[in-house]
Amino acid sequence: MKLELIAAGQETATRPTPVVFVHGAWHGAWCWQEKFMPFFAQAGFAVTALSLRGHGGSEGRAGLRWHAIADYVADVAAVAATLPTPPVLVGHSMGGLVVQRYLERHPAAAAVLLASVPTSGATATALRVLRRHPVQFAKINLRLSLYPVVETPALAHEYLFSSHTPPELVAAVHARLQDESYRAFLDMMTRLPRPGRVRVPVRVLGAAEDGIFTPGEVQRTARAYGTQATIYPRMGHNMMLEPDWEGVAGDVVAWLGEQGV
Repeated sequence: MKLELIAAGQETATRPTPVVFVHGAWHGAWCWQEKFMPFFAQAGFAVTALSLRGHGGSEGRAGLRWHAIADYVADVAAVAATLPTPPVLVGHSMGGLVVQRYLERHPAAAAVLLASVPTSGATATALRVLRRHPVQFAKINLRLSLYPVVETPALAHEYLFSSHTPPELVAAVHARLQDESYRAFLDMMTRLPRPGRVRVPVRVLGAAEDGIFTPGEVQRTARAYGTQATIYPRMGHNMMLEPDWEGVAGDVVAWLGEQGV
């Protein structure tokens, strides 16, 4: 499976560990390219963002509907195998679940979960969509497609951004969103992480106005990993694209420094 990779920066003596960014549902490597990747490269890291199979410029679009979370984990493992040392993994949303499952069986230097699928899974999220938008929920299951959750700019704003996010930013991101695997949607509800198998430090970050996962779910995930979550005010689900993204990126870089990474 040929995967789209976007790379930036070079490792330095003070930042010898590579960083791999893993996107969430409906996105691709592009979501890291404009803001997080230059920031981390300037901080001295060699960074890589991949588009999971069926996303962005990667192969596998035709079979997207049935790609499993395990397939996405295999994609991350394939990228990590090309790196000189086990990387830091930064996973957003569905990508956070991919990172959690990866950590159960593969080495890493550390991991950061941004607005991640919680350790309890995404069933509560699915029920919230059902209650708030029953027509969209019906479309998901009739079409075997996750795109109905974000198929209009208004829905994308509700679920992916805060109420303070400029509409023009929402529109620009919405234009790049794509369908997501129905199989992965099912996996997010049933293939739950096993934090007890993870042996590396994990940082858990969430957004106060996240339309996908609640701050409470983020906090419970942090406790499962023996840490405390940081919840950012005036921020929505797409923490790496919100106007205040730089504060999040700076906190991650500072935490990695504390871990000696």
